[in-house]
Parts: sequence; structure tokens; C-alpha cells
Amino acid sequence: MSDANFVYLTKERLVELEKELQDMKNGGRKSIAAKIAEARAHGDLSENAEYDAAKEEQGLFELRISKLESVLSRARVIDVSQFAADEVHILSVVTVKNLTNQKTFEYMLVSPEEADFQAGKISITSPVGHGLLGKKSGDKAKIKAPAGILDFEILSIK
Repeated sequence: MSDANFVYLTKERLVELEKELQDMKNGGRKSIAAKIAEARAHGDLSENAEYDAAKEEQGLFELRISKLESVLSRARVIDVSQFAADEVHILSVVTVKNLTNQKTFEYMLVSPEEADFQAGKISITSPVGHGLLGKKSGDKAKIKAPAGILDFEILSIK
């Protein structure tokens, strides 16, 4: 298996995903099966919108289980002690200044599976995340993004 197939997660995120998968397998499937049985009891399946909706929900549910199993089978827990403390890497919290508008932003660089822009977590595969990797405090980064070229200065790395 090549390194590109691995999914890098924090220990906390790995535990969250494992719990979600167990909850879905243990209680979720029973709940969906009960919905399908109830809808089936309403009669003619060819004109039963409730049954169709329950079957679609089951399909999406099973798809999520499959995706979780795939992610967990390729998961590798990240040990940040392996990385240089003065360089941007996955799990770094980076404070940057946009040199165009002088605004300051703080981002945590994470794997694509953990990305949540609203929480300040950006993927290392995103244009900004990728452009910051390997930089040091004080470095400047020109990053090509869909919105155009972004000029950042790295103010600090935690």
C-alpha cells in the first residue's frame, strides 16, 4: 500500500470514527430495518413513498458505514513528536497574515477527513494547506488558490 492511500488522523478523531461506526452497526441498522418494516406494513409498495424514503435512507446509511470502514482500514495515527517544531506540518496550528488585506488568520492543518473550515481546520491537500507545509515562522508564501494568488506571512507555528 502506498503512503498516498493512508488516512492520517489524530488519536481523538480515530476514536470518534470508531465509535460512530459501532453505533451505526449496533443500533442504527435496527432502527432503519424497523422503519422499512413499518412502511412495508402500509400496503402496496409500488405507491408507498414512505417505503421508498426508508429504502433510500438505508442505502445512504450503508454507504456511510462503508466509507467509515474504508477510512478506518487505512487510518494511521499521527505522532506530532516526529515532526520539527519550527516547521509547518500536519496538526500544526499556524497563524498567518494575509499581506494583501493585512488580516490575520489561525489555521490547524489536518487530513482531508478532519477538515472543517468553520472550526479553523484546513486540509493539507487544500491550496492554502499545501502551500503552508514545510514553511517556517517568518517565511512568506505565495499560494495559488481558486480566488487568485494569496500572499501570506507565517507569524507563528504551534
